[in-house]
Amino acid sequence: MLFSFTVLSREQTINLSDVKCQKRRFYRKEILIVLCKVSCVGRLHCTWLGCDTAAVVNILAHRDAMQRSFIQQEYRAMYSDDLSKRLVSELSGKLETAVLLWMHDPAGRDAIVIRQALLADVTNLNAATEVICSRTLSQIQLIKQNYHSKFGVFLEQDIEGHTSGDHKKLLLAYVSTSRYEGLEVDREMALKDAKALYKAGEKKLGTDEKTFIRIFSERSRAQLGAISSVYHDMYGGSLKKAVKSETSGKFEHGLLTILKCSENPAKYFAKVLHKAMKGLGTDDTTLIRVIVTRTEMDMQYIKAEYLRKYKKTLNDAVHSETSGHYRTFLLSLLGPNH
Repeated sequence: MLFSFTVLSREQTINLSDVKCQKRRFYRKEILIVLCKVSCVGRLHCTWLGCDTAAVVNILAHRDAMQRSFIQQEYRAMYSDDLSKRLVSELSGKLETAVLLWMHDPAGRDAIVIRQALLADVTNLNAATEVICSRTLSQIQLIKQNYHSKFGVFLEQDIEGHTSGDHKKLLLAYVSTSRYEGLEVDREMALKDAKALYKAGEKKLGTDEKTFIRIFSERSRAQLGAISSVYHDMYGGSLKKAVKSETSGKFEHGLLTILKCSENPAKYFAKVLHKAMKGLGTDDTTLIRVIVTRTEMDMQYIKAEYLRKYKKTLNDAVHSETSGHYRTFLLSLLGPNH
């Protein structure tokens, strides 16, 4: 995805304070543009223009997290007001939801998605599970910090209060357990874990859920990939099929999300997006969540996986399922159609 940056003349010799001054001037100019396009009040005598949503979409969709943060800081400094509140008053519907979520940094967005999923009138535990179980340990640590800072409670407290059973145990273990994040694997441990999972699941009547929770929450992504490979070699079936046959519901969804993202997160999210747009109607909540939260992570890989698996570009799929400024915004986040 391409973002716009200020370009300084090569002939200029500048020090750090000059750079900061230029940045402040640039983002103040950005704010004036946004205000002129968004504002329906007389502060800049732009009332008669109304809300130029296209300009707002074009500006904000092409700014990275740092740039969006600068714009919001400058807006607050200039007008003692919050830019997001102005956007709420001027946008609506699915576009408003997508733009407001985009205004946060990645960890802040994830914290908001989880909080809304856990505390909504109709809880969306699949969304909360997807976000938690698809993130790395370092990402989860940042999410937890943002969660407490924004909402005044610990993530673990809300998980405790709004989930149940083995699903709750898995989420709590996954957000609180330390895991290695490197690529090295322990083959001997993988063999031991594969045997333990077989003994806890397919080999016995019933399922030892504790063993699944312990291994899935303690092992790195690379290690889980090794366990899955060893499991298939030893028992002739996939670990994913074992999870599906031995578990169910939200607990199953969490385990499968962890396992699939340990192998290929881009492939996992390509499938989630396809499912959101498949058949009659569109699951816009999922579409917004995945596109907005993955754009600054791995969207180019997701687009490649989508094209490989479904023989259609993700841009084309989104174009056919959306309309208006909402469509324009999502396509801007996705970037070029290739």
